[in-house]
Order: sequence, then structure tokens, then C-alpha cells
Amino acid sequence: MITIWQRLVCSLIYIVPWADALQYGNNLYYNFPISKLLIFPAIPIIFVKNSLPLGSLLLFLFLFLGIARNQQIPYFLRLNTMQALLINLILIIFNYLTILFTLIFGNLQILETIELIIFISTLSTIIFACIQSLRGLEPDLPGISNSAKIQI
Repeated sequence: MITIWQRLVCSLIYIVPWADALQYGNNLYYNFPISKLLIFPAIPIIFVKNSLPLGSLLLFLFLFLGIARNQQIPYFLRLNTMQALLINLILIIFNYLTILFTLIFGNLQILETIELIIFISTLSTIIFACIQSLRGLEPDLPGISNSAKIQI
């Protein structure tokens, strides 16, 4: 039985990758100022990452070692934490690729389009995962769920 607190914590875990995905929405924030409201849920995570030295690394290690690999924590919470961390790793890889393409090709319109696609797909993935977590169901994210299950 998955308790209410597990459901809430699992849905809140997905704010961690959302904090990293916010950088891809700059063009959307400029064209649609109301979309800046999407930033508010991630403010505590951004504050922790920026206020601590190596805050991103410490947060990752806490979530990975403290929750995802801890056998005393319920499976549902460990699975959702691992999925959030895998989404976060994918976003980090996209960040490095974006930096690389910007250095090589300059600031092209196609890069803005790709960043918007990354932003919207991350938003939809996180909304889906949060809703499934609140319902008490395992979010079945293609590719990510199988990798998360293997890791835990």
C-alpha cells in the first residue's frame, strides 16, 4: 500500500529535474510572460543548488545515495527518485550539447527550437510523472523506467 506521504514526496521529487529544465524556457518566458509562473515550484531547489558550494552535486548524492540506493526506503519512492535523477542526467547531457553547438555554430534559430522542444517535453514528462505518482501508480516513462528499475 502506497501511503499519501509517499505519493506527495514522489511527486515533489520531480521538481529537481524541473529546476534544470527551466533554462530551456527563456524564449517562452520572453514571448509569454505568464509562463514565468512555472518557475515558482523550483525556487527552493534553485536556492539550495546556488547557496551551497557544489550544491548540485550534494543534492544529487543525497538523492542517489540517501534515497534511491537505500533499501530501507519504500520501493515506490526509490523508483521515482531514480527516474527523476535519470531525467536530470538527460537534461545535463542536453545542456552540454547545447553549449557545444552554440560554440560551433553560433546562436541559430534551430537551437532555440530545440531548446523549446526540450522544455515542453520535460514539462509534459514531469506533469505525467507527478500525476501518476499522486495516483499511486508507477510512471512508465519509455527508456527511463526500465533503467531506473535496473539501478534499484
